[in-house]
Amino acid sequence: MFAAIGALFIFFWASGFVAAKYGLPYAEPFTLLAARYIVASALMVPACFLLKARWPGSITEAVHILVAGFGIQAVYLSGVYYGLSLGVSTGVTALVVGLQPLLTGVLAGLMLSERISRENWIGLILGFIGLGLIVWDRVASPTDTLWGLGVLILGLFGITLGTLYQKKFCGSFDVRTGVALQTVLSCVVMITMAMSFETMQIDWTVDFAFAVLWLLIGLSVIASCLYYWLIQRGAAARVTSLIYLSPPTTAIMGWAMFGEIMSWIAIGGMAVAMAGVAMAVRNK
Repeated sequence: MFAAIGALFIFFWASGFVAAKYGLPYAEPFTLLAARYIVASALMVPACFLLKARWPGSITEAVHILVAGFGIQAVYLSGVYYGLSLGVSTGVTALVVGLQPLLTGVLAGLMLSERISRENWIGLILGFIGLGLIVWDRVASPTDTLWGLGVLILGLFGITLGTLYQKKFCGSFDVRTGVALQTVLSCVVMITMAMSFETMQIDWTVDFAFAVLWLLIGLSVIASCLYYWLIQRGAAARVTSLIYLSPPTTAIMGWAMFGEIMSWIAIGGMAVAMAGVAMAVRNK
């Protein structure tokens, strides 16, 4: 049962990057994110009231949740979507994002005085060697791809710093209302960015509607439900191991959907980086 549910989880989790790239030909990055967050906010806020979820007890608590959400959602997804729009492949995108647990662990040691093990440091070094190989492979690529890697790395630091902020300042809060608040903030940010820097034109096709629905239902609902199902059965370590399969799964999806092909240098870089993340997290 775990293997079957785990396979479904990886499929839906990895498909998020593919669905984002699938929708980008029909809308600019911030506009696509704005459309996603408008629908998500309209669903999540009423759901919190219907479920009588606990809202933050003070303005200070709400502000801390919003600041964390700015990095975890707004900065992170802006980097992912903009990187994809500039030509970064879905597989490389999944790999860079997959470095987040490793980077968070090391920065938690430096910023929050948590212990950093030797395995964490080795994992970090391997992770960035792998990323370096991929960047080296892209040096001869169009400038847009290198810019795409740059904004993707910015998104990586956004979710990492947001996670550290949430860990230090947010404490215990109702995840349902916390995510709802962060979603509404991200909605406002994306609408503002789209109005400021994009035309906000959307090609309302069946493919675009499918991409938005997949991001909402396939990723936000199904993948999240499968994740919590696995966690509730005491499989946290095994779920973490499953996430290592996301980059190669996404790369295969990218090849099937968009004809993306990775060079042997990039494949080697992905393998080195995944080994680094696996070493760091297995030590926890």
